[in-house]
Amino acid sequence: MNSFNSHPNCERLADVVTPLWRLSYEEQLKVKFEAQKKILQRLESYIQMLNGVDVTTAVPKSERLSCLLHPIIPSPVINGYRNKSTFSVNRGPDGNPKTVGYYLGTWRGGNIVCVQSNHLKNIPEKHSQVAQYYEIFLRQSPMEPCLVFHEGGYWRELIVRTNSQGHTMAIITLHPQKLSQEELRGQKEIVKEFFIKGPGAACDLTSLYFQESTMTRCSHQQSPFELLFGEPYIFEELLSLKIRISPDAFFQINTAGAEMLYRTVGELAGVNSDTILLDICCGTGVIGLSLAQHTSQVLGIELVEQAVEDARWTAAYNGITNSEFHTGRAEKILPGLLKSKEDGQSIVAVVNPARAGLHYKVVQAIRNCRAIRRLVFVSCKLHGETTRNVIELCCPPNPAKKLLGEPFLLQQAVPVDLFPHTPHCELVLLFSR
Repeated sequence: MNSFNSHPNCERLADVVTPLWRLSYEEQLKVKFEAQKKILQRLESYIQMLNGVDVTTAVPKSERLSCLLHPIIPSPVINGYRNKSTFSVNRGPDGNPKTVGYYLGTWRGGNIVCVQSNHLKNIPEKHSQVAQYYEIFLRQSPMEPCLVFHEGGYWRELIVRTNSQGHTMAIITLHPQKLSQEELRGQKEIVKEFFIKGPGAACDLTSLYFQESTMTRCSHQQSPFELLFGEPYIFEELLSLKIRISPDAFFQINTAGAEMLYRTVGELAGVNSDTILLDICCGTGVIGLSLAQHTSQVLGIELVEQAVEDARWTAAYNGITNSEFHTGRAEKILPGLLKSKEDGQSIVAVVNPARAGLHYKVVQAIRNCRAIRRLVFVSCKLHGETTRNVIELCCPPNPAKKLLGEPFLLQQAVPVDLFPHTPHCELVLLFSR
């Protein structure tokens, strides 16, 4: 067991953010594998309850499961693996409202405190260092932090992104309240000076972004990220590709683990030179682009415009000419895109949705497209809407729900651990029909 040399709140925070930190990594993997097995058993029993569905497949059984459950793939990096951390600003255990860290307690209980992160096993030292210096900056600033939007205050959260080369991007968020443009310019100049010439220079930031935000989360479209200094992007090397990552683009938070995840997806996808690979919720396009050389065409769909621009840059930089990326909601783009590809060519679909799962129109479009015989579904939390997605992919045809195509069969499942010390785990599911 780790010893904590500071406030008992640190240990409590570790139990909340990284509940498995007291276990050896081997024990953590056993816990996660059993949890994933239970999720799959529950999922299969749902599917079996649906009238007329035969979920037996020709693959070997794995402890009462119809699908083949592979052993869990461990993360190559166990500690300090996060490449992105979001730090909040609020009252610390000592009551100081200019404390930067993670929340402990509940809003409902009115006992929220902000606790520094430097003892958490999943946060790299560099992220904690930037958070520490942002706290020093806040405590020097005469401007109050914004703890509750309608109560005023300005300084808000900090996001830190790093890559394998040790480059660091920081994004500072401020609620403008009623500040004039001139006053805002002044604050930007002060924070910039702090991180270039002041104490914050110790962080050696590669880039510093600033965002005015009047909401809990703002996209670049809602409120642009403004580069105060440094490089506009962060780059990563993954699966022999150089990848560009914008401030708000989604990228798996464990880079070494992401490589294992994407390799697994590639193996299960089974694409060949006659296949179109359809990458839905593609983020910066890494899955599709890593398989581009093995397939006839890659089609990516992503909501975040900056991520699509990153994907196009990555394709061009790496000399990939058979990819096409579309910006917008998958439910609006996918039906038309599939119609344009109905020329008998086989399509393999890969979906990697957010925790909210896929829109029902996306499930309908996949289900009703005969050319899609194989589907790889990546889920970080198989419950709620995501479970409904899987059931609608596998249930008998249902004209009332416009699910007309042949049902998919769940054939294989591979758990991939990207989140050591936490109960979370990615689950890669292979469906075919």
